[in-house]
Amino acid sequence: MPKDKNARKLRIVRHARVRRKVSGTPERPRLCVFRSSRHIYCQVIDDTRGETLVSASSVEDVGSDGKANAPKTSASVLVGKRVADRALAKGINQVVFDRGGYKYHGRVKALAEASRESGLRF
Repeated sequence: MPKDKNARKLRIVRHARVRRKVSGTPERPRLCVFRSSRHIYCQVIDDTRGETLVSASSVEDVGSDGKANAPKTSASVLVGKRVADRALAKGINQVVFDRGGYKYHGRVKALAEASRESGLRF
């Protein structure tokens, strides 16, 4: 691990370490999570073709005033349910979870658990 204290660089190093082990296939695509300070985004990706199959984000829930309608953690739950429903509609029921270098905690954990409850297996 580098001695640099820059949080963004450290997350990218962690993400690269995770990505060496995690890859999406047509039978079991990768559920990738990106968390910004305001929103959360997730995609179901087939890495063999380099194609995004399904995506969802909390930006879809933004009101006309430009602010989110729900607190961050509950918005993550909604995004997890939405991506699971869209994936199941496309016939995808099993994925590999890519936490994106973030801790499996808080918003990332809420998104993952909501996806599991909605029917995705990982």
